[in-house]
Amino acid sequence: MGLSKTIWTNPSEFLRIEQPDNPVMFFAPAVLQATARQFIDGFPGLVTYAVKSNPEEMVIQNLVAAGIQGFDVASPAEIEMVRRLAPSAALHYNNPVRGRHEIAYAVEMGVKSYSVDSRSELKKLAEIVPVGDAEISVRFKLPVAGAAYNFGAKFGATVELATELLREVADYGFIPSLTFHPGTQCTDPMAWDAYLRAAAEICTNAGVKARRLNVGGGFPSHRLSTEIPQLDAIFALIARVADEAFAGEPPALVCEPGRGLVAESFSHAARIKGLRDGEHVFLNDGTYGCMDELPITGIIDRIAAVSPEGARREGEARARVIFGPTCDSVDRLPGEVDLPEDIAEGDYLIFSGMGAYSTATNTRFNGFGAMVIATVMRLGL
Repeated sequence: MGLSKTIWTNPSEFLRIEQPDNPVMFFAPAVLQATARQFIDGFPGLVTYAVKSNPEEMVIQNLVAAGIQGFDVASPAEIEMVRRLAPSAALHYNNPVRGRHEIAYAVEMGVKSYSVDSRSELKKLAEIVPVGDAEISVRFKLPVAGAAYNFGAKFGATVELATELLREVADYGFIPSLTFHPGTQCTDPMAWDAYLRAAAEICTNAGVKARRLNVGGGFPSHRLSTEIPQLDAIFALIARVADEAFAGEPPALVCEPGRGLVAESFSHAARIKGLRDGEHVFLNDGTYGCMDELPITGIIDRIAAVSPEGARREGEARARVIFGPTCDSVDRLPGEVDLPEDIAEGDYLIFSGMGAYSTATNTRFNGFGAMVIATVMRLGL
């Protein structure tokens, strides 16, 4: 993966001049900082960034510049990077299952906040993490629909177990807190409602007042042209329901957006390497590259077709099947995608909203995967 040192006006300028044969990610720092400020100004609590969604150092640096003061980290490597780039930032080690050597490293690096969803992991933390100012958040799950995929399939205690764990966290002498994740790409604000009310129930039944309540990620990015995320409505619901559920005295709120914070600041350009009999579009990137998660979360239909000269294709839309470059039949984008009928070999398809789970999941399978990140002043063509 390379990084272009030039700051370009927009993606079209780069494509017209550079004529790249490998995929390109276009990064707009101004967009990232604006989104960060929207979260900071709108969310009723501490905003922490889920590093896993896009761990590029330029992303971390721009978030710090925008005022983000906390990061959700899931590994020693993420801890090391954030400590190096943002030494004073709060680190929340919210991967609920960690090796003992990973916990010991986190303690050495001054991490004070952890999460658990089982007694075995709580016991492990209690043996290694000093009590006092260390926080342990119990992660719970609910059978709530409305997300692109369910995080509760891997993590989260039942409400009953979470109640017992919260009591045990307090008994150990740690700062007791709660956390949940409603699932990825939650476009309906009500995804948070049941979780917030369950959190209050857990505290009541445990007889423990949680210091903080982390409402997780799940904040949606703009994937479909007809479905614009309503972040302000989500923030307002979280504030209102938390106040209602906890009778006017809610815990301090925390969120950990990844996708919703970083996605819109990147666009992705893939070149058409072949049009098979006018029906199938073959790109130089696909599901083993920066489009790894599209078969899971669904297509992003915010796609522009651009000629090698930088001109936008404006032909009538026609449904096409899109394949990636590898010699593997799994390498296909979901469904059929509407593209201008006048696209041609050598054109570029520019996918908007591609900043999350793209550069982080890019592989070199089958010899593909080389790419460049180019910084642009704006993402519009």
